[in-house]
Amino acid sequence: MKIVAKYDEIEPACDDEGEIQWVEGPCYQLVKCPACGKLQLWSYHFHSSDDDTPVYKTLFPAASKTPLGLPPEIQKEYEAALQVRNISPNAYGVLMGRILEMVCEDRKAAGGFLGQKLADLAKRNEIPSKLVAVANNFKDLRNLGAHAALGSLTAGEVPILEDLSRAILEYVYSAPFLADQAEKRLKQLKQPKAKPPSK
Repeated sequence: MKIVAKYDEIEPACDDEGEIQWVEGPCYQLVKCPACGKLQLWSYHFHSSDDDTPVYKTLFPAASKTPLGLPPEIQKEYEAALQVRNISPNAYGVLMGRILEMVCEDRKAAGGFLGQKLADLAKRNEIPSKLVAVANNFKDLRNLGAHAALGSLTAGEVPILEDLSRAILEYVYSAPFLADQAEKRLKQLKQPKAKPPSK
């Protein structure tokens, strides 16, 4: 990453006699990605006694949150897709297509192609039927990213891929996960509280 701008809030820490013991404080860097040309804002904490490489935190753009309740293997692939989201729309499209195929495999969807499998999930009410028509367009976008002869995806298609895949993942996994969590909490609230021992 190329550093475009820097801003530090480093201040000295002194002892009772005014001698500087160490310096520390937050540091900020505006960096530019050489691959996609986009800017990111990073922060880290500097301490003069720390010899380790600083741990950077990305303040902007805000990281996309992983949907709740995903099976571990699907979560791993989703997080991998997020890593290439701003670098290669084509790679992102291929990885998101792979994730939807993993969902279909996990839910034992019938059919030979992704569109057929998603239609099967809709027939079984595992995803909304409205998503199936849009998902066929997703299949076309994924193919565009995977096959150079068909063309290329651009940054404009990335939000469409993200929104559609997220809608399916949240419907299939996050909603049941959150409902299950709420049910467990309600059961805990309904359990009679233990009475304190009588004196």
